[in-house]
Amino acid sequence: MTLQIELPIVERERGSLMSRVTVPDWMLTTLLIASVIGLCQGLIVTGVVSKYVMPLPSSIPISLWELVKSGVLFDNALTTLMEAVSGFAIAAVLGLTLGALIAEFRMFERVFYPYIVALQTMPKIALAPVLLVWFGFGPGSKIAVAAVISLFPILVNTIAGLKSCDSGRLDVLRALGASRWDCFRMVRLPNSLPFVFSGLSTASMFALIGAIVGEFVGANKGLGYLIVQANSQMNIPQVFAIVLVLALLGIAAFGIIEFCRRRFLYWMSEE
Repeated sequence: MTLQIELPIVERERGSLMSRVTVPDWMLTTLLIASVIGLCQGLIVTGVVSKYVMPLPSSIPISLWELVKSGVLFDNALTTLMEAVSGFAIAAVLGLTLGALIAEFRMFERVFYPYIVALQTMPKIALAPVLLVWFGFGPGSKIAVAAVISLFPILVNTIAGLKSCDSGRLDVLRALGASRWDCFRMVRLPNSLPFVFSGLSTASMFALIGAIVGEFVGANKGLGYLIVQANSQMNIPQVFAIVLVLALLGIAAFGIIEFCRRRFLYWMSEE
């Protein structure tokens, strides 16, 4: 015979309340970032890691403020942003158009898709010097690199979304006399939107990478140009400050696409 002891009601309720106490995600993220910054600061101050390999985290905001105060950062960031946005817009138009044609017509899939896949398998950094020769030393070559790099995610996701449509719904529409355009507009396109926005989210960050790669190859303006200049001068804090700005721009681009996704796909948004 076992003896069971019941806890007082107050104690049980207090225990259940304590078990439901959770730490907010933002607090955990902040704690992790602060821990990493503190660890890096300690390793560099003690000489374990050279300041030429990684700068003091406390020196990065100082370098960032110097760039902002001089006006260099805003001007060059605007140039890079313009190149990335232009390349992204070109890739979005081409990717959505080619994706719709390839998904709807077998002839386009047989003719164009193998060449697009071959283009994607090529290292984009190898194309950057060629595009520099074709489009010149100005922003045209950077826009071209950004468009080439960000095209494939949009194209593949568009094709996948259009081809993943429920065939039963299409059969019902065809039985009711719907045309190919009606099936595309009423069923295929709404079904593909989640896939399309996934491709746009990825492509928005790829476009920024493409603009930076183009500026690495040859430019006289832009954040990539600033990184090359700072690196040649061994100004490592400035390099990390510019990389921080690029990270913030990438987060902003991703946030804008996610905002548009929630607006267009409001029925799929989580409460």
